[in-house]
Amino acid sequence: MTTHPTSTQLRAQLKQMVVQDLMLKVSADEIPDDLPLFGPGGLGLDSVDALQLVVALDKNYGLKIANPQEAQDILRSVRTIAEAVAIRADHVATVSSTA
Repeated sequence: MTTHPTSTQLRAQLKQMVVQDLMLKVSADEIPDDLPLFGPGGLGLDSVDALQLVVALDKNYGLKIANPQEAQDILRSVRTIAEAVAIRADHVATVSSTA
């Protein structure tokens, strides 16, 4: 049985992934959990960054983001990404245990 990271560990992993995959000039420790990733007053990511994040989340966590509205909701902050990853992990665990 695979153990899942705590929510704090997951958010730290996600921040590291964002910094590395998007080659940001900030450290993972400098990104607050609730900082908006897009738009003014946030991390300043753009649509190309969003696409890279969607690909990285699928590759690293198996999280498939099907449409732009879903992406907008999930990619709002590190916390919202972590919640989506945790929900997916719980769903996979439930499906696996009933199979």
